[in-house]
Amino acid sequence: MTSPLATPTAPFGRVLTAMVTPFTPDGALDLDAAKKLASHLVDEGSDGIVVSGTTGESPTTNPDEDGQLLAAVLEAVGDRASVVAGVGNNDTRASAHLARQAAAEGAHGLLLVSPYYNKPPQAGLVRHFTAVADAGQGVPVMLYDIPGRAVVRIAPDTYEVVARHEAIVAVKDAGGDLASGARLMRETGLAWYSGDDAVNLAWLAYGAAGVVSVVSHVAAAQYASMVRAVDDGRLADARTINDELHDVVAALMAPTSQGAIMSKAALQLLGVIDNRTTRSPYVDATDEQVATLAQVLRDAHLLKD
Repeated sequence: MTSPLATPTAPFGRVLTAMVTPFTPDGALDLDAAKKLASHLVDEGSDGIVVSGTTGESPTTNPDEDGQLLAAVLEAVGDRASVVAGVGNNDTRASAHLARQAAAEGAHGLLLVSPYYNKPPQAGLVRHFTAVADAGQGVPVMLYDIPGRAVVRIAPDTYEVVARHEAIVAVKDAGGDLASGARLMRETGLAWYSGDDAVNLAWLAYGAAGVVSVVSHVAAAQYASMVRAVDDGRLADARTINDELHDVVAALMAPTSQGAIMSKAALQLLGVIDNRTTRSPYVDATDEQVATLAQVLRDAHLLKD
C-alpha cells in the first residue's frame, strides 16, 4: 500500500515519530491508547508513524502484538500519515515473517534494522536485506543503520548493492557520519532520514528527506517547522528551533532512558497516555526523573503549569 504522503524525494513523509508502545499498568498491550497516541502525534505535526521500532520496545513484543499494533495505528491514522512497521530481527526468517505480516496488514513502509548481536559480514547484510525486502511484497523499505546497537555498520559498497532492489528506497541513519551520508545520498539515490534527534538539523542541512524522531513525541510541530525552514533556506530560523529543543533532546535521549522510558514519562505529563509502564528489562521513570523532565518541558514551553 502506498503512503498517502509519499513523494519521490520523501517516500514516508518528513517528520516521522518512532512511537512508543503503550501498555496497561500490568504490561499488556493497550491498543486503545495506541490509537489515541497515534492520532495525537499526527494532529501535532507528525506525518509518519513508526511502530514496533526500538522506541516501541520491539524486542519485548511478539509478532502477534506487532500485527495488532500495526492494525490499530493504521485504523487510527492510516489515511493521514505514513505508517511504517518495524520488522527488524537478527533472524532473517523471523524478519521476513514480520515483513509478510506487515504487508498483509497494509503497512505503508517497513523499517529494517541491521541484524544485531550476531554481527554478520557485509555479504550477510545484503542477503538479509534482500530476503526481507522480497518478503515485503513490494512495500517500500527503509533500512536502519544504527551501529551503536547493531555493532555492525552498513558499508558504502553494501548500500550500492541493496539500493538496486526496487523496494529499498530509504535509510534511517543513526551512525552520525554526515560526510559519508551526503555522498551516499548522491550516489545511491536513496532517501536519507536522520535517526538521531541531536543531529536532525545537520542532516536536513545536508539534504536529508526528513527525520525519524523520538523527541517529536513532544515537539512534532517544532520539527515540522524546522523542516520547512530548511526547505525555505531560513537556516537562522531552523537553528533557533534546534537551540530551543536542545535540553529536551538531552532529557529524552539520555543514556539511562533509551528514548522510550522518558518519552512515556513525557506523554504521561502531557496527559496523552495514562501511565509510563515499560516492559523489562526497561524500568519505568522515577518520580524524581519525571519532576526534572517536567521542568525541562516547561522551560521549552512544551508543558504548561
